[in-house]
Amino acid sequence: MSGRLTLRRPLDLRSRRRAGRLRFAALGTALVTVLVPSLAACGGDAASSGGDSTLRWTSSYFPTHWDPVVGGSGAQFRELALVYASLTRTDEKGNAVPDLAESWEYNDKGDRITFHLRPDLKFSDGEPLDATAVKAAVERAKEQQDSALFGDLTSIESVEVAAGGLDAVVNLSQVDYQIPQLLGQRVLQIASPKAAKSPKELDRAPVGAGPFIVTQLIPGTKAVLKKNPDYWDAKNIHIDNVELTSAPDASTVVSGLQTGVYNFADIKPSQADAAKKAGLDVFVQPGFNASNISLNVNKAPFDDSRVVDAVRHAINRQEFVDKMTFGYGTVTNQPFPEGYVAYDPGSRDAYPYDPAKSKKLLADAGHGAGDIKLDLVIPSEDPQAEIVQSQLAKVGITVTIKIDKNWATPFFAKDLTFSLYGTTGRDSAAQTLTAHFGPDGPLNLSSPYEPAGFEAAVAKVRQTPLEAPEYPKVLQAATRAGLKSEALVFTYSSPNLIAKSKSISDLPGNPAHIDWTGVTVTGAN
Repeated sequence: MSGRLTLRRPLDLRSRRRAGRLRFAALGTALVTVLVPSLAACGGDAASSGGDSTLRWTSSYFPTHWDPVVGGSGAQFRELALVYASLTRTDEKGNAVPDLAESWEYNDKGDRITFHLRPDLKFSDGEPLDATAVKAAVERAKEQQDSALFGDLTSIESVEVAAGGLDAVVNLSQVDYQIPQLLGQRVLQIASPKAAKSPKELDRAPVGAGPFIVTQLIPGTKAVLKKNPDYWDAKNIHIDNVELTSAPDASTVVSGLQTGVYNFADIKPSQADAAKKAGLDVFVQPGFNASNISLNVNKAPFDDSRVVDAVRHAINRQEFVDKMTFGYGTVTNQPFPEGYVAYDPGSRDAYPYDPAKSKKLLADAGHGAGDIKLDLVIPSEDPQAEIVQSQLAKVGITVTIKIDKNWATPFFAKDLTFSLYGTTGRDSAAQTLTAHFGPDGPLNLSSPYEPAGFEAAVAKVRQTPLEAPEYPKVLQAATRAGLKSEALVFTYSSPNLIAKSKSISDLPGNPAHIDWTGVTVTGAN
């Protein structure tokens, strides 16, 4: 469900074990300008001078890694999608639709799916994008030592090449009808196998088959791209050049948009009003974002269910919405926003705000006011932490906020007792559920704990075709089973907010994705 276009910047969902080392590696090269060898003659910034339409995007989630296997499926997949294409993509209803694969079908049992690739596809280095390339991409995501995607692909046993190289036959370890949604832009952005022979080089000089080609890359700072004439849907890409930069201090983003330094930026809800007053378009992009309080039930005091329930009833979700989202968010006690197909209406009020009940539960567990003292460990300053601290203080729990820049290591090692997390979700609802509630879920701070009945419920989701009439009810039942978990207390959901110049046309409202199909940049930037 880890980086995103929300209020804080949680680390990538799968970067857990190697986050610290990878971060330092990126910083070590942050001042080195890398020119993609085969395109060095393009002239870098010169590409954006002149009359061509240029997207100037400043992003809070500038990719730390340009190898999509290492970059993972956190918020930076949106930026990587400039370079890389996938088998499928997501439409405005959240459904999987054709991308590199023009169609697909399952066998009768549901444990094998065949993707039919478009003919004559190729990467920007001229290498063919065929079923052999798909096979290599899956195997690399499952086997590369620093892969952040291996946990997403557990249902895939192997990939076979058929039909003269245009059919990728994916053999599954279980019946799983979620695969077309899973293998979209978040989880399987496909890189050139030739370039990927050296993952470190791919990280410095990305080669994909997406709508744009990187011509210049300054790690951690800036990327310059030009339109890919060989992209399969190039006729519907109307942007000639892209200048992607790492967002500066948030306070300067709106002024940068006003002056034309940028024409596109992700913004915080606190900036939306200023952006509107500046005459900018503010685009509210739907998404699967949800924030939570993470508890470790393997450690005291959360090994007592009464203490867990006391925390649940102590949380006033509306305060998070009021103070964090400036009217753009909604309360949620689930890893999905209300209205999404996986949201379970029957669980909406499972643990209502009731501080009196919270105090009674603590008393029943033998705890007086001030007896429980907790360290809330987070990676950086976060207003949510102060809200949690204040709300728990009202029921007699003392919280000390501790900032640990290496937070990812103990969080994903499940060594912390008490923390916060925000997720961008997954296009596959089953994947979102298992990430939070499964015994090996990266966002389950209490691994290997899982709520009773969850495994069977999520298996039934995988076994149910997405178009089946019963699918919504089956999916919501799995959410209900997951919410029995004592390891997570969800608080609020906030959409992705984007401010843009009026010179940029409206974007498709695809949930969580930024789709440049049909988008134009006209007039002054």
